[in-house]
Amino acid sequence: MWDTWSPSTCGIHTASSLSESLEDSIVELRASLPPAQFEYLIVFFSPKFAPEQLAKRLREAFPATPFSGCTTAGEISHSGVHNGSIQIIAFEKGRFKFVSAVIEDTSNSSVEHAAQMARTAKSRTSVAGTPLNMFGLLLTDGLCNCEESLVASISWALGDIQMVGGSAGDDLQFSNTSLIHNGRALKDAAILMLVETDVPFHTFKSQNFDPTATKLVITDCDAEKRIVYEFNAEQASLEYANAIGLIPEDLGPFSFASHPLVVKVGDDYYCRSIRNMNPDGSLSFFCAIDVGLVLTVARPTDLADATEAKLQEVNKLLSGTELILGFDCILRRLDAENRQMKSRIEKIYQKHKVVGFHTYGEQYNAMHLNQTLTGIAFGSLAK
Repeated sequence: MWDTWSPSTCGIHTASSLSESLEDSIVELRASLPPAQFEYLIVFFSPKFAPEQLAKRLREAFPATPFSGCTTAGEISHSGVHNGSIQIIAFEKGRFKFVSAVIEDTSNSSVEHAAQMARTAKSRTSVAGTPLNMFGLLLTDGLCNCEESLVASISWALGDIQMVGGSAGDDLQFSNTSLIHNGRALKDAAILMLVETDVPFHTFKSQNFDPTATKLVITDCDAEKRIVYEFNAEQASLEYANAIGLIPEDLGPFSFASHPLVVKVGDDYYCRSIRNMNPDGSLSFFCAIDVGLVLTVARPTDLADATEAKLQEVNKLLSGTELILGFDCILRRLDAENRQMKSRIEKIYQKHKVVGFHTYGEQYNAMHLNQTLTGIAFGSLAK
């Protein structure tokens, strides 16, 4: 089973397969894409598929086309939200020009190394490449625990070029996230893609929470592993559970999604989401943490309303959206399921032509985020 969708005015085609077999999936994906010459493929896929085998089969099926991709915590296609699928977003030659760079061993790489890789990639773009016709896409290993410094250094090197992206997932197993690039499978890596185009585009982020007066101060943690042992000098899980009106035994992915923690940066708040509770009562986080960091318990607003409002705003800015490449936090999906609004979110995504994947973190310019939808929307060249 597969679906395909090809907007005629922005040069981007998508195809996805829900087949259990990798071989069947590759055949379906190749058959459902048009015979156009493609500049680049972006591939989001379930961790049930071996990345090495998938990269090999994609190289055989699309021998002349470079590609990058990653494992997910769920895939978003025009037919809905899935687990267990493979999705391809294909960019036509002539309307898009890609320059890519692979940053390996990210957990041990210096900030300057990542910045230099970004500067080198930027130098390979056309002389006419400017922030007005160029954007960046960044895929990272969702278990590398270094996205903040990586994203900040790359964004600094890119200057005014807008960048969005996401961290690879593995269906909430937290054990085996992977990237692919051309014929290779990668771990502890990041892939930067700089894209030049004459297609109108707009980058955005959407979030849905309001801060409360309740504060949790990290008093003991392992910053490198992103584990918090104590809030306010009390066991982390107990203090968090008390703050949201639960007992530690009731904590889990749905409660973490429904009761996010946020940190204030400038005049805005950003999520520092909890990944899971550990047997010793400590809490592992998706984002960087440290002793002394003050976190605020947030109250979610209506997820569907906030998402619809943001995508309507983007649609208006572009005078019509042809496709949105979205990076959607897995905690947003869990929160939607917990509040019985998954079908509402799916309909909103279908209405606004969103494709992408559920992430372990989202990138937006210099920030690594949680519990947000970040993305890039494409308009029509016909206007």
